[in-house]
Amino acid sequence: MSSAALLFSGNDQIGRVAGVDTSRVSIDVTNSTMLTRVGIGQLIAIRGATQAEFLIAMTDRVTRSLREDIGEPENGEFGTLTIEFSDHMQAFVIGTYRTVDGDKKDTFKRGADSFPQIERDCFVIEGGNLQRFMGILGADLAEGERLKLGTFVADRSAEAIASGDRFFQRHAAVLGSTGSGKSWAIALILERAAKLKFPNIVVFDMHGEYAPLADEQSGGFAKRYRIAGPGDLSSPPADTLFLPYWLLNRDEMLSMILDRSDQNAPNQASRFTLHVRDLKSASLENANKMDVRETFTVDSPIPYAVSDLVGLLRTDNTTKGVGKTGPVKGEWEDKLTRFISRLEAKLEDRRYGFMFSPPAESLNYEWLGEQVIKLLDSGDGKGIKIIDFSEVPADILPIVTGTLARLLYDVQFWMRAETRTPVTLLCDEAHLYLPVRDDADAVQRQALGSFERIAKEGRKYGFSLLVVSQRPSDVSRTILSQCNNFLALRLTNDSDQNVIKRLMPDSLVGLTAMLPLLDVGEALLLGDAVLLPTRIKLDKPKVKPDSATREFWTEWGTRQPEPSRLAAAVESLRSQSRGS
Repeated sequence: MSSAALLFSGNDQIGRVAGVDTSRVSIDVTNSTMLTRVGIGQLIAIRGATQAEFLIAMTDRVTRSLREDIGEPENGEFGTLTIEFSDHMQAFVIGTYRTVDGDKKDTFKRGADSFPQIERDCFVIEGGNLQRFMGILGADLAEGERLKLGTFVADRSAEAIASGDRFFQRHAAVLGSTGSGKSWAIALILERAAKLKFPNIVVFDMHGEYAPLADEQSGGFAKRYRIAGPGDLSSPPADTLFLPYWLLNRDEMLSMILDRSDQNAPNQASRFTLHVRDLKSASLENANKMDVRETFTVDSPIPYAVSDLVGLLRTDNTTKGVGKTGPVKGEWEDKLTRFISRLEAKLEDRRYGFMFSPPAESLNYEWLGEQVIKLLDSGDGKGIKIIDFSEVPADILPIVTGTLARLLYDVQFWMRAETRTPVTLLCDEAHLYLPVRDDADAVQRQALGSFERIAKEGRKYGFSLLVVSQRPSDVSRTILSQCNNFLALRLTNDSDQNVIKRLMPDSLVGLTAMLPLLDVGEALLLGDAVLLPTRIKLDKPKVKPDSATREFWTEWGTRQPEPSRLAAAVESLRSQSRGS
């Protein structure tokens, strides 16, 4: 028979329970020598109701008080001065360990079935006990469910294993300041997922830093696409994506071209809605899709020619009315001028070409289905899709990300339940397009609506979010509050740390004190994907993203700027294309 994971002797005892509240345990330290080895985050075992049970706690406060005592005077002389130590620890209970639990041995579960009792013995978990205890964490997970992220800082010989199912199915967030190792953490997670047969993760890459993950010569495992830039409009490469205007729903389109302060805004919105619905109806009729024509709405993603829309609006804007004595001012005459001007400005701006100047084949009815299959089908063995948004203008980035996210989610929503396969949307640099709602403008709120709907309802339809940001305080509270798992790397800003604290149960708030002290590549793994919320050292990915911190001082001393490269960059700026 194998021995229990936790075996304590009298030398391992550090003290006894002195006080208990709903989330904290106060411990009077009786072994002052051992106290010098205890730090914040140390695991403590508290004797439970039976000999086979221990409550597992984590220290978040260690104190030593000094007390001076002068003895009674003797023979007219001062008493002897003595100094006494009073040592205390405070810890929060995180789970229950049992040597025997029914027919199982060495089990650990989150939460405590009972509160610690006064005067119960407390032991420090270290050495062999720590190694054996860490070894049972994640041991019950099936091989196909195990997501290895690194090793425990407390015991580098023990692997930090999370439940891959729980990590992805209930939304997750990877948060950390610049240079904390965030991009490496994402690359590691994608690398682990790529080893599965049919992973389905769509990465929104804001800066093109994950391009190396699609480089087969360097061991890449992903498929990469780019949102088409101005230089791709005449002859688009095979890896470019277009998001035609007709994919946008009514509110998304109007948020870009309608000025709500214009007194004619209601008239402009009304005529736009009417014409778009009529044009989509005509497209369905031409495609002989009469069954769809019976039930479609103005928001349905049905192709139509934007030139036809402009023509109809111009006709409205110039058509005279007919009075008793002859022509009179038309009902819509001159009321759409500004609206048409704003729409034409978008059409003529090549930066928006991926939306308003898509290839001719995008007007084909079957085109949308082909694009969705390209993004959600992992039949080619590359289920990780990276979409590069780096050339998308910042002012409409929220609309573009929101439209694509809504499209993918809607496809998953309308799919028959028995045929769905799970999809995760990885939102890199989420603060750029998922801001706090009170700070969002009309364009950003359209994107927020799409992502917040996914955050609230996506789990039911096999669609989850993995939110990545260096400024969690700038990310939608609604979206972060729906995340059940957090990989929190170093965060030095108080407001960012407070966001994490507000999202944690009161019993785990003490862990967040470590956030500004974490080393590069270290993280707090919190949530229901792991039994023990703890500090881990992340493994390094084999294929590293293009996000390395530049060595400023070293490069200034060794590398001279190249004039030809600077001139080429100016030309790229002018053409809004990086070229080759």
